Amino acid sequence: MPYAPLLSEAELTDGLAALPGWRREGDTIVRTARSNSFPEAIALVNRVAEAAEAADHHPEILIDWRHVTFTLTTHAAKGLTAKDLTMAGKIDQLAEAGADPATG
Repeated sequence: MPYAPLLSEAELTDGLAALPGWRREGDTIVRTARSNSFPEAIALVNRVAEAAEAADHHPEILIDWRHVTFTLTTHAAKGLTAKDLTMAGKIDQLAEAGADPATG
């Protein structure tokens, strides 16, 4: 099965412009989401885990109390692909769905 093609610099710039909160770090994109409690952070991780499994595209996840950092790259392609931007958008949706409206 062929790997997804790497994004051009323009495609990556445009993609990240549509994903506030995500930043590029080398061959990865990274976002930290804040939850109101540790259990809420774990619930977010569980929602993302289900979506990642369904998409067969798994982020690296760091949990630090109420903060969850997601790092995406397409290892098979050795860089960033459309799969990463798609998963970043899904993570944003899941983080928003579980956010407390008072704190976002």
